[in-house]
Amino acid sequence: MSDGPASDPRGAPLAAYLRNLSDERRLSAHTVSAYARDITTLLALVPDVPLERIGAHAVRRAIARLHAQGRSGRSLARTLSAWRGFFGWLARHQALAANPCAGVRAPRSPRALPKALSPDAAARLLDPAAEAVLEVRDKAIFELAYSSGLRLAELVGLDVDDARAILRSGEVIVTGKGRKTRAVPVGRHARAALGRWLAARGPVARSDEQALFVSARGRRIAPRSVQLRLKRWALRAGLDGGVHPHVLRHSFASHVLQSAGDLRAVQEMLGHASISTTQVYTKLDFQHLARVYDQTHPRARKRRG
Repeated sequence: MSDGPASDPRGAPLAAYLRNLSDERRLSAHTVSAYARDITTLLALVPDVPLERIGAHAVRRAIARLHAQGRSGRSLARTLSAWRGFFGWLARHQALAANPCAGVRAPRSPRALPKALSPDAAARLLDPAAEAVLEVRDKAIFELAYSSGLRLAELVGLDVDDARAILRSGEVIVTGKGRKTRAVPVGRHARAALGRWLAARGPVARSDEQALFVSARGRRIAPRSVQLRLKRWALRAGLDGGVHPHVLRHSFASHVLQSAGDLRAVQEMLGHASISTTQVYTKLDFQHLARVYDQTHPRARKRRG
């Protein structure tokens, strides 16, 4: 629709739909603008074709052209969703026979491999001694994240009683996505770090605060604070600033899988509902880890002798 809605008879239905999004559905101006842009793109790809004559074949061809231009699968899925909404509205309000976008799927983009630290990088990040009380707290958080592959929300959601249970049993029990509870082993480095933090936590935490990890104000630490503290630790260790809590989770999964080779066990420890989510780690090339790790996780290794 290169000449714009005013010169295209299809512009009036589009304008009516956009008014509906803005006035009836109360979508933001930014969202309405994005819908307008996506639908205008489709109309430009099928010029001079009345809306009622745009079929599924034309929609698929338009998607293919956009894909050939370099659009990602995620971008195309969003664009297709905008088209589907427009034609669905036409079917309800302007007697369009059928939605030509029904059943049309966007191509999938290749799944990006998760970022993981090398064993040396993980050691540089976690091995330095913690002196200040908040550093003791940070070290406990990061050791537990790497030891057990916990999500950030799971880490900040732990209470003091959870830490005491970890020190007794050697495992952490968390409730993750889908309210699914799982138990994950906790290595000796993480248990030692937790013990030091529990001993130091008292003067920092409010008397009525049950959260294990608290901020300098004594209340449960916010996820954003953990992200910022980890970035500071990473820079201090000479790593780039892109290290975030999920990198520790990825590192845990990659290193355990490389050493143990048990995909199902890693799936259970990560709390993935589908094995396909865990399989992305099999594509990571960490063959050198087998020479470094002699058990399923480097920081869970027991001393001999």
